[in-house]
Amino acid sequence: MARDLNYGIHAPEIPKLIAQVNQYLRSSRLEIGLQHLVLLRVSQINGCAYCVDLHSHEALRDGEDIQRVNCLTVWHECDFYADNEKAALGWAEALTKLVDQHVLDERYEAVSSYFSEKQISDLSFLIATMNAWNRMGIGHSRSPKIRK
Repeated sequence: MARDLNYGIHAPEIPKLIAQVNQYLRSSRLEIGLQHLVLLRVSQINGCAYCVDLHSHEALRDGEDIQRVNCLTVWHECDFYADNEKAALGWAEALTKLVDQHVLDERYEAVSSYFSEKQISDLSFLIATMNAWNRMGIGHSRSPKIRK
């Protein structure tokens, strides 16, 4: 049986709260391009096809380079991500793959070299929010739509 969970119908408060969260994150001092990369990478890790599709298209729409979007799963191996982006992506992976907690101190040290404590707090909130959205999307069983 297919899942037919519609949060907007069954819990209309959720989309309203998410809109407030999104407004807060958009107003943060985190660059929108960095936010796109982090949202996309977290969604890739979690295997949320809907969110991977959505965030890759949003990143491209907002000017991100297609090579950087396509290679995000192997960002460790690429030299075309800035050091601050690598630190943020490492932090995103550490907070998403909680089983790898032994790298948290190392990742925090790296991210704190480029971002203020306020920015790290906002980045952590962005990552946590995306993890929540991925779980809701996967629970809803949403799949990407074909784009033309």
